Amino acid sequence: MLKPIGMFAGAAFLGVVITKLLWMLMLPLVGMFIGFLALVLKFALIAALIWLGYSLFRKLTDRPSEA
Repeated sequence: MLKPIGMFAGAAFLGVVITKLLWMLMLPLVGMFIGFLALVLKFALIAALIWLGYSLFRKLTDRPSEA
């Protein structure tokens, strides 16, 4: 009667242990992915700010002289 329950509990325990081990192996990869995503977003923000400054500079310098 208790043998199937014991096998089920053992399989569940083994599944939890394997899941924890795989998560410990995958956690650095998740951290690296988030770091690379932040780096790409930082470069995109810098490029957007440079483009905004350039477009504002062009808009201010393209005005005809008032003299």
